[in-house]
Amino acid sequence: MVVNIERLFSKRAKKLRASEIRELLKITQIPNMISFAGGLPNPHAFPVEIIHECIEKTFKKDIRNALQYGTTEGLASLRGALAERMKKKKQINCELYDLLITSGSQQALSLVAICLLDPGDTYLTSVPAYLGAIQAFSAYEANCESIPMNEEGIDIDSLRRNIERLRRTGIQPKFIYTVPTFQNPSGETMSLGHRKELLNIASEYDFLIVEDDPYGELYFEGGPIPPIKSFDTKGRVIYTSTFSKILAPGFRLGWVVASKEILEKLILAKQAADLCTNVFSQYVAYEYVHGGYLDKQVEQIRCIYKKKRDIMLKTIKKYFPKEVKWTMPHGGMFIWITLPKRIDTRFMFQKAIAKKVAYVVGDAFYPDGLNFNSMRLNFSYSDDDTIREGIQRLAEVIKEELTISYDEEPFVAEGV
Repeated sequence: MVVNIERLFSKRAKKLRASEIRELLKITQIPNMISFAGGLPNPHAFPVEIIHECIEKTFKKDIRNALQYGTTEGLASLRGALAERMKKKKQINCELYDLLITSGSQQALSLVAICLLDPGDTYLTSVPAYLGAIQAFSAYEANCESIPMNEEGIDIDSLRRNIERLRRTGIQPKFIYTVPTFQNPSGETMSLGHRKELLNIASEYDFLIVEDDPYGELYFEGGPIPPIKSFDTKGRVIYTSTFSKILAPGFRLGWVVASKEILEKLILAKQAADLCTNVFSQYVAYEYVHGGYLDKQVEQIRCIYKKKRDIMLKTIKKYFPKEVKWTMPHGGMFIWITLPKRIDTRFMFQKAIAKKVAYVVGDAFYPDGLNFNSMRLNFSYSDDDTIREGIQRLAEVIKEELTISYDEEPFVAEGV
């Protein structure tokens, strides 16, 4: 080992930080720990038997090609099937040549960062924001401008004010990142009007929209809301989605729909990163989509997750103190909890761990690290009785914390 290895790391590598959620997943290994921290699909929702059938079909049809290198763009048959589904289910007008298969949608975000962000560039995001996106963009030394959310999703008035403020200082944002449907971490959904208005603003001020849509099909009430990309006629929206929530995350398969000019750059960046996405997984996923299994499976997932959401909300309402507020998501996997401002959920976290219950602290979802009185809870992973027990444990922690006053000597959480 080199004596002083630190001197060899790049400036970028020295700035890299571990994902708080990835670190929190280690907590799930503690015996009797109830974790609402990870954004994990429920393993009982995985279509194990169907996957087995799809693997057998792959072996019978074309196993030698499935075990070979593939193109960077991805398996043509899978891209074609996804493009057809995008047109049918999402009203996104695309062909297979408009689509790139990635190693999960997280790689898509990283490729976007590689191709669009230089050190010191600025991007926009609504907050709270998906931690994985913040991590991907900050790895390329970009500056983030946070835009608050309101009951319709992103606060459009605040967005305009911030863009005008940036323009006065000579700063032109490259893009805005958003999860408009059942957002991670808040569970909130952007209204149809705000989606159209966001696209108009992007056109007016000439920046791109990175639309992340991992949860759009997991709606519990009503029907699907058209993605922003479905209104895009000029190639201004980069749309990403994933099989992680509608098949299984272990496949590590996602995709991007973008204009030809953008897709060409993303493909070049991907070539340098991994040559191609897991080919065997792509063949199996094609059989899954082509075989007509996907729609039936998504319906089952919706039923499972709706029940779990309802159980968590009912238990929260029963046991949480009246001072606590929470979102009521109509789909997805998360509930956002807001406590009185004097409560620091990062400080309270250790007390929750002592009670054998875990969550994600709210400030992790803010690029500036602010917002200390919130938390994200995942309802998709745990079984029903565990949800009830975990929420009761968490309610006890919150009630105890509310009885403590830090007015005389404000507490500053370590590392914040």
